[in-house]
Amino acid sequence: MIKVQGLRKAFGKQVVLDEIDLNVAEGSIFSLLGPNGAGKTTTVQILATLLQPDAGTVSIAGHDLKREPEAIRRIIGLTGQFAAVDTVLTGQQNMMLMVNLRHMDRREGKRRAAELLERFDLTDATNKPVTSYSGGMRRKLDLAMSLIGSPRLIFLDEPTTGLDPRSRQTMWELITELASSGVTIFLTTQYLEEADRLANRIGVLDKGHLVAEGSPADLKHRIPGGHVELQFADTVHLNRAAQSLGSTVRDENALTLRVSNDGSVEALRHLLDQLDSASIPVAGLSVHTPDLDDVFFALTGKTNEKEAV
Repeated sequence: MIKVQGLRKAFGKQVVLDEIDLNVAEGSIFSLLGPNGAGKTTTVQILATLLQPDAGTVSIAGHDLKREPEAIRRIIGLTGQFAAVDTVLTGQQNMMLMVNLRHMDRREGKRRAAELLERFDLTDATNKPVTSYSGGMRRKLDLAMSLIGSPRLIFLDEPTTGLDPRSRQTMWELITELASSGVTIFLTTQYLEEADRLANRIGVLDKGHLVAEGSPADLKHRIPGGHVELQFADTVHLNRAAQSLGSTVRDENALTLRVSNDGSVEALRHLLDQLDSASIPVAGLSVHTPDLDDVFFALTGKTNEKEAV
């Protein structure tokens, strides 16, 4: 769905994106992570035809960004960092505004708007002014508006920022549902749990460079720190296991040993076989692998610069 090669963008002397390559499969959820100032929003704005790149090539569903921006706009939807809704209008009026901007048949547009308002559980608030909506309702309306034209690709730029946990959970369910229906999702987020839970693949931006890309599991396996914690029934078995395994971190009170391990099936099998061969029973074990927080801090630097928009 998205193919990017050598993407570069600078504002004056500040290089915001430097030689970015990306490939996003159709029907997948791709999440772009990075600290403030990394270039996430700039990337979204370029891919959504709102900014021109300085160099590089971008193809969206086979359409060239520079030569066919109108063709791209017809198949994409965009939900920015802030809900782009008119608070004076009602939910229905906001939806019909998008129908008109899309130059859709009014009857078909009205049917589509009603369908989306129902899908996003906004039917009861259809005729209420948006100023009375909660933050979560405004976010849902914003996403519903971006779906009026049945886009094949949706850009979600930090869509759950500021939402309460329940509203965030609802948005996650909606995003997953959209991807299941074949819509491609390009998501930026500051919530690492969100990317871990939703994305098929993740790209990590830092100071304009794409420093890593892969599935959540792939990225976690790149970071050292995985271990297995083994618990034993008594000190005798603890001592024998420590002698057999060599380098471990020992907790006498809890009767546990911490052993470096990537948590893979093969590595766990090897560890347990080693103890079994020495006739050392294990009372319990737990696997600890690096999470996306560890990945984020390991791969990105710190910056106080505000992200270009």
